[in-house]
Amino acid sequence: MLITGKAERISLMQTIHKAHNSPSSSHGILLLNTGTPDAPTPSGVRRFLAQMLSDRRVIDYPRWLWLPLLYGVILNVRPQRSARLYQRIWSPDGSPLLTLTRSLCDKLRAALAAHSLGSVHVEFAMRYGNPSIPDVLALFQRSGIERFVILPLFPQYSGTTTGTILEQVFETFDSWRWMPEIRVINDYHDHPAYINALVESICSSQNDHAGKWLFSFHGIPQRYVRAGDPYPAQCQRTASLMAEKLGLEPERWQVAFQSRFGPEEWTQPYTDRVLGSWGEAGVSGLRVICPGFAVDCLETLDEINHEGRRTFQNSGGGAFEYVPALNDTTGHVQALTEIILQSGNNL
Repeated sequence: MLITGKAERISLMQTIHKAHNSPSSSHGILLLNTGTPDAPTPSGVRRFLAQMLSDRRVIDYPRWLWLPLLYGVILNVRPQRSARLYQRIWSPDGSPLLTLTRSLCDKLRAALAAHSLGSVHVEFAMRYGNPSIPDVLALFQRSGIERFVILPLFPQYSGTTTGTILEQVFETFDSWRWMPEIRVINDYHDHPAYINALVESICSSQNDHAGKWLFSFHGIPQRYVRAGDPYPAQCQRTASLMAEKLGLEPERWQVAFQSRFGPEEWTQPYTDRVLGSWGEAGVSGLRVICPGFAVDCLETLDEINHEGRRTFQNSGGGAFEYVPALNDTTGHVQALTEIILQSGNNL
């Protein structure tokens, strides 16, 4: 554009000033989660699994080896079984992971607005499924958002979760002509607000029959850890801080890892084996908490509270209590608000 006169230059400067000082230059806060099928049906689950299991950061096998196995075998078998599991936890409002993430987002939006931060847009997106990261970022772009806080809802960093989320976020931003100002909260595994929220949620449900405590986290292949993924160390740190605040003796608690997939070695010990061995040992009471899950989902509601309970009690164990995820509770909202506000001085 050729600017030839004083009037045109003044008009241009007024336009730029207005753009930088209008509500359109407000902040965008994007919460991110893994995702969920659109429906608890084999076809819905197949679409979801195809997207997730073709992600190189989740399964890093050579494509020539993995994709024929994925599309020729796994996606013809696994969706049927997984759909039945999703049906067991599906609510009238839909997927618990989706509805709880949406509710958490709504409550966080209200909490941040109460801090008089001006115009703050809070939305959520999913790495797989809907609402997708590109679609939600496009919504932000149309609103003229210029500053972002990106918060994956994974307290402990892993390349299989936070890493792949950030990869897609930045791939989307890469197509924007004007790259916005971006702050990323990589993890918050030892943030005091997060630890306090977890401990308070446990104390509110505390009863007298829990002799043992199991902190169960989603596993990852051990090969990824050898390559430098910090995830297991951060899980241990989270559990240690919680146990310290709860005053648990070392012999009363343990970290374990669930949801392994495929034949190779994953992070250990495995949750199902710990539950079985503790049941066989006659543990009379057990409390299980999953601090790596921001909201309840298939892996907590079914794998732990249904399958894990059955494994423990069928092996001879006694009372079993699953402590729900932080979900959309006031404590969780307060913790995330504090984490976001402390993430930088651009809010």
